[in-house]
Amino acid sequence: MNDAAATTNGDTKGLARVSRAIAAASPALAGATVSPRVVLQFDHASRIYQPHESLGVRYRVEGIDDEKVRAVERSAVWYTEGKGEEDLEAHFFERLFGQDAVATAVPDGSFAIVLPTSPLSYEGVIVKVRWCVRVRIFFEGGKDFVSEHVFEVGQIPPARNRREPLA
Repeated sequence: MNDAAATTNGDTKGLARVSRAIAAASPALAGATVSPRVVLQFDHASRIYQPHESLGVRYRVEGIDDEKVRAVERSAVWYTEGKGEEDLEAHFFERLFGQDAVATAVPDGSFAIVLPTSPLSYEGVIVKVRWCVRVRIFFEGGKDFVSEHVFEVGQIPPARNRREPLA
């Protein structure tokens, strides 16, 4: 059978340890004639979720025209930004490849996951922790496209800069 799906929930350090910059800005798209777009809808309009809550998304891939899709990756990841090393880890990762499997994910697809206890989203002065859903499309010619859609886990108030006066 040609069609397959690989799914991982939980600890995927080896699977998802890639540079966020490389994943978000693929050099394979340079000069590409394809300009895909992923329209994604969260099941909470606010995009704010609590730990252990279910997160559901539906998406539609537009603008791929006659390009042949080789594989689709769908994931929910958290990453850090700020001072020091940036971290990235996948909580959920699914790669669909093969004609029949890809047909279930493009142009329309959906998935649902249960969020973990941590890390919580955080807007700090020195470091930020962010969560996003990613949909990545791999084309037959070697090009790929990544679309990120940010959401929050938990409701930690943003950190204040010490120089800001107290209210």
